[in-house]
Amino acid sequence: MTVATTGLSSAEAARRLHDDGPNELPQARRRHPLLLLVEQLVHFFALMLWAAAVLAYIAGMPALAVAIAVVVVLNGAFAFAQEYRADRAAQRLRDLMPLRATVHRDGHLRQIDASELVAGDELLLEPGARVCADGEVLTAAGLAVDESMLTGESVPTRPVAGQQVYAGTYVTEGEAAVLVTATGGHTKLAGIAALTQEAKPPRSPLATQLHKVVVVVAVLAVVMGAVFFGIAVLLGLPLAEGFLFAIGVTVALVPEGLLPTVTLSLARAAQNMAARNALVRKLDAVETLGATTFICTDKTGTLTRNEMSVVHVWTTRGEVTVHGTGYEPTATVSGSPQAIEQVRELASSAKRCSPVAHVLHQDDRWLPVGDPMEVALHVLAARVGVDNPSADSVRFPFDPRRRRSSIVDPDGVHVTGAPETVLPLCVSAQGAEDAIAALAQRGLRVLAVARRPARPGDEESWQHAEQDLELLGLVGLQDPPRDDVKEAIASCRSAGIRIAMITGDHPSTARAIAEQVGLLGPDRLVVEGAALPADPDELGALLDHDGVVVARVTPADKLRIAMALQRRGHVVAMTGDGVNDGPALRAADVGIAMGSSGTDVAREAADLVLLDDHFGTIVAAVEQGRATFANIRRFLTYHLTDNVAELTPFVVWALSGGSIPLAITVLQVLALDIGTDLLPALALGAEPPNKHTMRGKLRTGSLVDGSLLRRAFGVLGPAEALMSMLAFLIVLVAGGWRLGEAPDAALLATASGTAFAAIVFGQLANAYACRSVSRPVWRTGLRGNRLLLWAVAFELAVLVVFLFVPPLPELLGGHGPSALGWALAAATVPVVVLADAAVKGVLARRLRSLHPAQRPLTR
Repeated sequence: MTVATTGLSSAEAARRLHDDGPNELPQARRRHPLLLLVEQLVHFFALMLWAAAVLAYIAGMPALAVAIAVVVVLNGAFAFAQEYRADRAAQRLRDLMPLRATVHRDGHLRQIDASELVAGDELLLEPGARVCADGEVLTAAGLAVDESMLTGESVPTRPVAGQQVYAGTYVTEGEAAVLVTATGGHTKLAGIAALTQEAKPPRSPLATQLHKVVVVVAVLAVVMGAVFFGIAVLLGLPLAEGFLFAIGVTVALVPEGLLPTVTLSLARAAQNMAARNALVRKLDAVETLGATTFICTDKTGTLTRNEMSVVHVWTTRGEVTVHGTGYEPTATVSGSPQAIEQVRELASSAKRCSPVAHVLHQDDRWLPVGDPMEVALHVLAARVGVDNPSADSVRFPFDPRRRRSSIVDPDGVHVTGAPETVLPLCVSAQGAEDAIAALAQRGLRVLAVARRPARPGDEESWQHAEQDLELLGLVGLQDPPRDDVKEAIASCRSAGIRIAMITGDHPSTARAIAEQVGLLGPDRLVVEGAALPADPDELGALLDHDGVVVARVTPADKLRIAMALQRRGHVVAMTGDGVNDGPALRAADVGIAMGSSGTDVAREAADLVLLDDHFGTIVAAVEQGRATFANIRRFLTYHLTDNVAELTPFVVWALSGGSIPLAITVLQVLALDIGTDLLPALALGAEPPNKHTMRGKLRTGSLVDGSLLRRAFGVLGPAEALMSMLAFLIVLVAGGWRLGEAPDAALLATASGTAFAAIVFGQLANAYACRSVSRPVWRTGLRGNRLLLWAVAFELAVLVVFLFVPPLPELLGGHGPSALGWALAAATVPVVVLADAAVKGVLARRLRSLHPAQRPLTR
């Protein structure tokens, strides 16, 4: 499209930008950080602990009250830090994906940040672009705009010259030149946004499960505290001591670090994904990615490099081969003189149909600007020595229904597009069908190019112009597969994830690429979009196989495919880059948009944005999601196991009727939760993926299931609790204590310190045992998680401080163990490790008896 004006000068644009400000919507007022912090101090868990602190203070136990308050403040501060960090990360995500706008400046086309648009700019729009400012249409060719976000009307409008377009809407078809009339806070969108309050997002499945766990545990803690308070009173304890006992039981059962640990695990996973070019737009999408069972992937740019180049041209005068490097304008062209001359005519027509695409020479490299396929046609023209003079023209741009584009200029009508849509418009196409089949079997993308002399009325409509054409030839474009796609596909299959290629290409081309990358399944099923069943159940049954290729699909087909697979119980990840891919991306469990080649519509509809458009990045994100789900179960197991060890001394005291003294005090329980328990749990939340992460199907279900509870309450917890109580009792007996007697205060402090140390050593062994549900500690190694090493080192240092640095021993009630006590406490490590290994050995033998497809994911 040509426009008469040359746009603003850079100087004038800079002046207006200074006067009017950047083209940005006014930022929604953010909650003050202090308000965010307060919210973290008054949730359900926090209120329960605040109540306990107040009651402890009223009962004359200020030290306990302060300790409980410290727990609440530390948890609140940590959760606040993670939420604030997530907010900043979201801001960085917006910064990483600035909108771009094409404008006329100083008489030349330039791409600028949308924030630099000013009133008076001449903005060029094309399919897939988001309208960045309000403006008046100067010229339009087949323009259609989706204004549903402003009007609620799903049918696109078709503005013509003199009518308005508005910021926030999307171009679905055609092209236009627009005179910007309002930017930033002066746009219609800004006026609507000012009246709209942000809706609170619905609770995610992960958050729902966590909330259930928290409420159940909290209620159980309160009930158990009340029950043991009654027992204490019945045994004759004073009310103050009974209350202290009840507080200890309650605190021992509450996993104070659970919520911040989950937040950190998800946030760290999102950071890891961002480092691998996958930007997470919704934090809980991390967990959904891990549950993916079916990936529907594009071909171009995802499985392939999206570096289009013309390597072969068929013409009615012969065939021509082109050997070039990248987008360089020079190449070796082989063929007869007559065929090469016709290729020049073909390249001239093809280049006219895509006037915006071109290449730039920058930093000794030739870089594409525009659609890679259209750039490849420009490069072909340069390689055969074609340089079209500029001329007035009328363009009918490509749209997905016609599957072709055309232009009318003084030299005639020029048409490029899918062969099946161009050949019926030609008066003769002898030999073309065989040539198409041959090129497609080589994995080449095929375009047809045709022309005819201009006739009166051609400028009025594409229906008038696109008829009675002369076929110039067929262009074979190569887009080589990415190097590591085969490995990524194999990784998906080992994880039980099915893959389908969903592409708009010719079936033969799609099949060839699928074979090259190892995607085509054993059924070798290749289906065209037009042949897909209308019934969703039939459609799901047809496609629910690994390695299916669906060619010539429309965006509507992609939506139906996603929904049909979901009806069959799949968690579907769908890729997309176009305007009309938005519904499919929203409908899928995980919508994945292309960051470098995708449209703004696709990116805003997606849960995950790939900065490199690479299939391998999808697989890496799924792997990280799986690891995150496993990590949440790891530290849940760890928390519940340690809670068993912390609760057992109170249960033993109650069941013995007070004959056996309390092995640990309430303040020691809080010291365990604050000082030694939290950091290893956080480190488990950062456990990296391992070689087992992508092996076997992931069983998501509930976070806390029977296997987790059996492991925590039936194996690890009892082993840790047994050793701590044995160490406590042996030290007491060795010091002369007898059942039913009141032990000496110094002896009790030493025995209590021993039990405390045994629990800490049990935590250490438990942390390493929780790194895997199937392999013993000596097979997981000690170096795989450096954060855990640091956490354990800190845990041991804190143990020494609690037992030996005044006034903490006197305050907590436990002194440094004797030599015998240290030996007994240290023995907790091998006991926990061996108990864990024995159960894992039984599990391994049971799993080996199952068919591989029935084996759950193990690490």
